[in-house]
Amino acid sequence: MTRPGQCGDRITVVGGGIAGMVCALDLAPRPVVLISRAGLGQESSSQWAQGGIAACLGADDSVALHLADTLAAGAGLCDPEVAETILSGAPEAIAALEAYGVRFDRTPDGDFARGLEAAHSRKRILHVDGDGTGAALIRALAEAVSRCPSITVLTGAEAVRLVQRDGQMRGVLLNDGRLLSSSQVVMATGGLGGLYDASTNPVGNYGQGVMLAARAGAQLSDMEFVQFHPTALDARGRPLGLVSEAVRGEGAVLVNEHGERFMGGTPGAELAPRDVVARAIATQIARGHRVFLDARPALGAGFANRFPGIARLCQAAGIDPAQQPIPVRPAAHYHMGGIHTDSHARTSLSGLWAIGECAATGLHGANRLASNSLLEAVVMAQRAARDIAGHAATGPRGKRPVPTPLPPAAETAAVRRIVSDRLGLRRDDHGLRSAVADLAPLAQGHGPSADPAIIGLAIAVFALLREESRGAHARSDCPAPRTGSASRRMTLDDIMAVAEQQTAQSLPRSA
Repeated sequence: MTRPGQCGDRITVVGGGIAGMVCALDLAPRPVVLISRAGLGQESSSQWAQGGIAACLGADDSVALHLADTLAAGAGLCDPEVAETILSGAPEAIAALEAYGVRFDRTPDGDFARGLEAAHSRKRILHVDGDGTGAALIRALAEAVSRCPSITVLTGAEAVRLVQRDGQMRGVLLNDGRLLSSSQVVMATGGLGGLYDASTNPVGNYGQGVMLAARAGAQLSDMEFVQFHPTALDARGRPLGLVSEAVRGEGAVLVNEHGERFMGGTPGAELAPRDVVARAIATQIARGHRVFLDARPALGAGFANRFPGIARLCQAAGIDPAQQPIPVRPAAHYHMGGIHTDSHARTSLSGLWAIGECAATGLHGANRLASNSLLEAVVMAQRAARDIAGHAATGPRGKRPVPTPLPPAAETAAVRRIVSDRLGLRRDDHGLRSAVADLAPLAQGHGPSADPAIIGLAIAVFALLREESRGAHARSDCPAPRTGSASRRMTLDDIMAVAEQQTAQSLPRSA
């Protein structure tokens, strides 16, 4: 049962990655409680981001060009107005990060050093320490948070339920039974890659923020769109190490074990959109081949200077990228869907905002353009902070918190098997229906698999209803896109209703 927290009716930010920390800092001097399961940034994908942050700051670039690239990658499902708003925020976002102590790589003449990544028409990717962008941002922001007197950081705590009363947000239940009283809550909990066996995300990230919002009644959007990074390091262990797209941007090529380059005839070649490259690699693997990223002709002995973090990652696996091709494979990397928000990060629930990967703003559509995610995290964190500052808190006014049962600690193993097998790079009707049939009872139950199963079920239901292939969602039984396709919004009740309808049919449950 719940017991009152000690932090009063402060703004609560759930998640200690880049989005959560920027939002908390931008809310100063308003009191904020920042909840992080581990140390700040330690269990976030932000920490491992190598590719950098997309920002149209070059003399040969513009918001219009960046927007065109984003819309093309999004395969018709981006919200153009929201996308333009976010991309236009790049100069302010970069200036804010520099003010917090981030030092982006620069050329000898003092300009930003800009790199090229897949599906970008201009060099517009800013980095820190070559391939150490995410870690550098986390360090700088964590130091800024530690110096900010208005932010109280709760580490080792996990939000397990949102508490509402009379249609208003009233608090956050923690895994130790405390109820933090809060009428303004920001979800910044990251992605769901931990639901997949092959993933570049922290293994504990199964979509907690989306689950919390869904249980509270929030609308979800585009849950079917899970982006697989084409070039995770094909080595043992979870999560898989990431070999940044920037390596291909520098000229590395994809080959099989015979040295045959298989992307050369594809528009964009190795820098085609991620879904195209990932499926091409998966096809090679399905045919019994191994796939390698060969950076020797392009970088050779200079690899470690340009990509020191990736070089260390490879060396730990016994690979010298200056002398050997790097074995790679696709892995779950980024979720384009999540909690539906507007351009101010407001969700469909009063008192709840969502930012970062757990939010579906409409920027990414069906397929995220490389390095747009860090930009979105910063810009939307800033916009959320401004919006919250313009809303008066509606505290509990002396009412005692309603007792809320403490759920069991989440276990992902059973759900991960289903999600990895049937909700991966390629899907089909039978696999999706069997996933729904197997996940629905878990999601409807009260056991340790229930919370992760809600996320797996949402992916499966959204994917089942999208009877086409578009962006990161590919169905072998519906290989072509459909005219007039649009994003879909659903609540958990809607998802459960679809699942009930599907399981009422005669499909036998898989073992």
